[in-house]
Amino acid sequence: MRWLVGWSSTAAGAVGTGSVGAMGYDGESLHPVGSQLLWGGPDPLWAVGDWRPDEVRVVNADAQTRIAVLGICGASDEDLRRGLFTARGGALRHLTTWPGSYTAVVQVGRRVTVCGDLAGARPVFHTPWAGGTAYATAALPLADLVEANLDFGHLAALLAAPDVPAALRDTTPYEGVRRIPPGHALVLRAGAREITGYEPVASLAVAAPSADPGRAVDSVRDALVEAVRTRLSAPRHLPDLDPGPVPGMGPAERRAARGMPVPGIGADLSGGPASGTLALLAAGLPGRPGTLLGHGTGAGERLLAVTFNDLAVGGREAERERAGALAASPRLHHVVVTGGEETLPYADLDGPLTDEPGPSLISAARHRARLAAGSADHFTGHGARQVLDAHPARLADLLMDRQRRHLVRPVAALARVDGSVLVPARVYGAARRLARTPYRIGLEVLAERLMRRRFDEPKGAVGASLAALAWARPGPAARWLTGEALAEVSVLLQGVAERSTTGPDRRPGDHRARAALARYAADLRVLEQAAEIRSQRLHTPFLDNQVVRACRDLPEALRVQPGARAAILRTVLEGAGVTGLPPGWGAPSHASSAAAARAGLRVSADPLLDLFATPLLADAGLVEARVIREALRAAASGESLPLDGLADLISLELWLRRLLSRRGTCWTGTPARARAVPSGIQRRRDALTSGA
Repeated sequence: MRWLVGWSSTAAGAVGTGSVGAMGYDGESLHPVGSQLLWGGPDPLWAVGDWRPDEVRVVNADAQTRIAVLGICGASDEDLRRGLFTARGGALRHLTTWPGSYTAVVQVGRRVTVCGDLAGARPVFHTPWAGGTAYATAALPLADLVEANLDFGHLAALLAAPDVPAALRDTTPYEGVRRIPPGHALVLRAGAREITGYEPVASLAVAAPSADPGRAVDSVRDALVEAVRTRLSAPRHLPDLDPGPVPGMGPAERRAARGMPVPGIGADLSGGPASGTLALLAAGLPGRPGTLLGHGTGAGERLLAVTFNDLAVGGREAERERAGALAASPRLHHVVVTGGEETLPYADLDGPLTDEPGPSLISAARHRARLAAGSADHFTGHGARQVLDAHPARLADLLMDRQRRHLVRPVAALARVDGSVLVPARVYGAARRLARTPYRIGLEVLAERLMRRRFDEPKGAVGASLAALAWARPGPAARWLTGEALAEVSVLLQGVAERSTTGPDRRPGDHRARAALARYAADLRVLEQAAEIRSQRLHTPFLDNQVVRACRDLPEALRVQPGARAAILRTVLEGAGVTGLPPGWGAPSHASSAAAARAGLRVSADPLLDLFATPLLADAGLVEARVIREALRAAASGESLPLDGLADLISLELWLRRLLSRRGTCWTGTPARARAVPSGIQRRRDALTSGA
């Protein structure tokens, strides 16, 4: 893991006794373990973890005015200096418009500004500490600093309504540690904190301005190409040197066995449009996108393309054929990684502690098997679906903007799947109701559903679309929570509804899409930590600020059409000069990740039942162990249950066990090496409302 951490004290010298911050326990200097100091004084800042030298840049205008940028950033030092002078006057948005994925921190006198990203993949957290405010890009270091206990209210909301921002609010799994929303910045002035948004807010009083589809797609192309070029222009890094030969193993096998990536740049090549687009863009741009001369294949210009072949679960043969056709390019070096039952979800539940829980914990070993064959810098197509596809609730946005004619094709596609002539009327009626439903009513309906345990929803593609046409809906794991946990989340939502007069400053479809993107980005961050390969960097250009902005400017009418994502990415590639895509490129896969999850549940049923023999979730009062064991047996035997809900429960149980069994802390100089959740799970009667 890599993060930055610092604090802002109430007055100069209030908590510090030197130029690097506070005095800790027994005269020991208080600082993060394994850190490098970026600047000191009463408002110090550290970078923690295995940052590369080019990933940490500090530009100083004078002793009291400076900017730190951590991550992949395409801005030059002169750009950073100009940005620093502009930010000195209070303007923030330009700090987030450089290509790449990074966190910017600006200090002007006693004012410190930390900018989060638009997707939520690079979050910012804060907590009161020593009369001021401590902040970090990870929640666990702050929880260690203040010895935070678990926030049971957040954990309950994470299971009951994970896609509802009103339920999660700004809380984290750690009591007292808060998260700033995506698209916002944390501003600290001598310890006092303020959270401000840096994106313009569209008016709901008038229809959204009509955008030219061709120009919008060109903007997506330019943003993606610049995001890829920024990463190709960064200095290349070699993994740690191979310590020596192993009998019976070649160099590539030694690297994989020791968890070392291949030198150079590579990409996922699943056969889908997102990963294929990034691989072709990276291989087609000028320069040397592949391995370094004298290392690996020795080609010097070929990009390593990795395809995962699941031998335990079929259904993706067509995608693999398309991946093979794409990899026939002389600019690509194709590697196929095979996996059997040992790489199914739930097969390997050992792993490192992540900053937060996430459903991807149950499949981290599966991803690690693929990434171990990847490059030191590896492109992935994660996030393309969330930023390009249309959430079903966007149909209501079209009605609000009086664009009914654009509903014809998506509704007709649903009717063909269902085979019923009643589908258009049902979908149109649901979209019309949502367009006329106030946000407050939507929260009240969800609160009542949780209180009355009403979780039954229509089946199939049409049923899923109809269920998504709402301001908020229960999470897939809500049906297995205790009545007390559901009641507490219901009361919380009712309180938010009573205080809400206008609701969010956006339409229901846009609101739901942004919430889904934030949840996906948070889970992807968990996956990167759980499946981390030493000396490897995963790059997700679709989640860069500029790419997210360009995708948000796509017209709703274009976004909701069937096959829109593949059509947009095909146009992006053609605009970048990449043609000759294989037949069927971009076709939706008929294989579902649910098949692999069901197979993994069946193979790993016994270890999972042992995991829930005495679950910590039951000690927290969130579930009953007997109920979860029955659900696991039913799912393993093939009953139709929401598998993503079981993944939420199992991953949260795993995370709690790893958190409570950890040793050490993120800080030196704290009394008894203070750490988060020092007394384990000690649930109070009002624990679920502790974060309210």
